Amino acid sequence: MNKLLLFLTSGLFIFSSCQEANNPYPATNPQLRLVSTPLDEPTISISRSEYLDHLYGFWLGQSIANWTGLITEMDKIGNMGDIKTGDFYTRNDWGKPDQPSIWAEGVPSDLSPTIGFIFADKDSIWGSDDDTDIEYIYQELLLNNKTSVLTPKQISDGWMKHIHQEEENYLWVSNQKAFDLMLEGYLPPATSDPSINEHYDMIDAQLTTEIFGLYAPGYSSKSLEMAYLPIRTTASKEAAEIAEFYVRMYNSLTVDTKSDLKIAASESRKAMNNDSYPAKMYDFILSQYEQQIPWEVVRDAVYQRYQVEQKDGYDVTSRDLYCNGCFAAGINYAASLISLFYGEGSFSETVKIAVLCGWDSDNPAATWGGLLGFRLGKIGLEKEFGRTFSGLFNIHRTRKGFDNEGIDTFENMALKGLWVIDRVVQEELNGKVDQTGSYWYLPEPITKLN
Repeated sequence: MNKLLLFLTSGLFIFSSCQEANNPYPATNPQLRLVSTPLDEPTISISRSEYLDHLYGFWLGQSIANWTGLITEMDKIGNMGDIKTGDFYTRNDWGKPDQPSIWAEGVPSDLSPTIGFIFADKDSIWGSDDDTDIEYIYQELLLNNKTSVLTPKQISDGWMKHIHQEEENYLWVSNQKAFDLMLEGYLPPATSDPSINEHYDMIDAQLTTEIFGLYAPGYSSKSLEMAYLPIRTTASKEAAEIAEFYVRMYNSLTVDTKSDLKIAASESRKAMNNDSYPAKMYDFILSQYEQQIPWEVVRDAVYQRYQVEQKDGYDVTSRDLYCNGCFAAGINYAASLISLFYGEGSFSETVKIAVLCGWDSDNPAATWGGLLGFRLGKIGLEKEFGRTFSGLFNIHRTRKGFDNEGIDTFENMALKGLWVIDRVVQEELNGKVDQTGSYWYLPEPITKLN
């Protein structure tokens, strides 16, 4: 794969600020008639302008982590079958030369000769990738269809409109199979049915639906309802359960961005089927973390336990897949848990561990980059790295059919997220949107995790 950041050319139109000159708060969705009647029951308030900064941080953090993870994507997958990749990376490899991926024919990544953070500077533009572009599509579909819950046909029509059919379309495995089935006339959730989509747990919804956790602040049950069909567009069985884990994790920060991620993870784990391999993976990795075993040792144990010995019902190896299913939902999830626990809430440390952990490294990196980027917001990310970043985004690197030749801004993308939430708050959660555009008011009690 040739995944390069696309740089700005001269004369490119840049979006103006999404905030009106005389209003310190971002404008509400022009599609939505606001109801300003006060709520009778007790409420909590959430600042829309602060949430805008956090949504900006989601897109920026996800992009930083996604592109950084691409350096090591599929470099180290364990020595299975005919593919020999050598020992896994360790923390000492950060800043060291990148090694070739399994498909690079001996050539390291063309993104960077060394393993380290990838940034788009002020005079450049972030390119979309498969960890960001489907979420972008879903946000546009929610707005354009004036709905909070997408129908099977709305999802299929959106994929058809915005995904290339013939040339490189940056879809793989389950996502590609689901698209092929749509072209044959199938609609979600049939597109993830294991009887016709044999890849239902390979590069699936866990990297395309996390954003739904941000759309219903404090109400994970509503976020899960919104995400139900998008998840099952490409994922089924345990893979769908894993995707829902991430939605719950994201939702846990929507009311209190400083909330304890370990508690959020524990609560999200409780919603899982105790007999499923995702629950058992979680319990195994958490037990290793609590014993203060180094993360590299735990990663090696995950490889041995799940890819070699096929413990806890994780039987991907028996399917004799290319690279032993190195992009499967299960192994990505296991790697993500290692980086979540050992990163201990730090954006930089979490992403570093995800990037070095192995397998489909840009996937877990992007997931937690988005979550922790939301937690920090744009301002917090700039403070974290002591620098400013480009706020421009090119969705047409991987997708098609959007305005302005696909050039957008994180600020504009965050504002659209606010508009989605305005509708959810007012029409789905019985809340109100302050007509000044200052706050959302939501009824208590808030069900944080379901």
